[in-house]
Amino acid sequence: MPNLENLKKQAKLILRWHRERHYPVAAQIRSHLPRFLNMSDSEILAVSLKLSDAQEMVARQQGFDSWQALKTGLSTTSLMVKSSPSKATIVSAEPQLFVTDIKSSCEFFREKLGFSLVFSYGKPPYYAQVSRDAARLNLRRIERALIESTVRDREELLSVSMTVATADEIKLLFLEFQSAGVAFHQTLKKQPWGSKNFVVKDPDGNLLLFAGPAN
Repeated sequence: MPNLENLKKQAKLILRWHRERHYPVAAQIRSHLPRFLNMSDSEILAVSLKLSDAQEMVARQQGFDSWQALKTGLSTTSLMVKSSPSKATIVSAEPQLFVTDIKSSCEFFREKLGFSLVFSYGKPPYYAQVSRDAARLNLRRIERALIESTVRDREELLSVSMTVATADEIKLLFLEFQSAGVAFHQTLKKQPWGSKNFVVKDPDGNLLLFAGPAN
């Protein structure tokens, strides 16, 4: 979990995006703050957003009901940074996948891989984000594939790698996807370097690797 200072910066960044009418942040506000649930993007960007609102949004993104609950949680687990860090810490990564149809791609991730839609922007949509647990993937619409499917398959060019914690979980995940009728580029396999993994192919041919310990 990131430290409190980083989370304060995230809240201020949300305020800045809102002030600059950065439309994707409206969808994020709507998905994390229930009182904005029935408001459109333009309505959300027109309201006066307070720092406390942004802090509550950050807290909910971290799994807490309020900013105070988040601070208490950080204190309890001794994760608060009490002095200036010696270097910056990267707290998350969001790979971007290029797809030709945002709606179809979102349906694939929701219905086949168990992800949830975080936001979808544009009419028709050209950008979206899906998430499952700690994994967040950004989807960007393009007119046509950037890499030929034959080249991608032959060279095994992965678009993203996601991991689970145990050998039991990687098997469970494989069986879950198998029962959902997912197309596999590679089925569950034990690798020489001590892991088990499998590769899923999305509707646009993107290769998604899922990995976990072999034992």
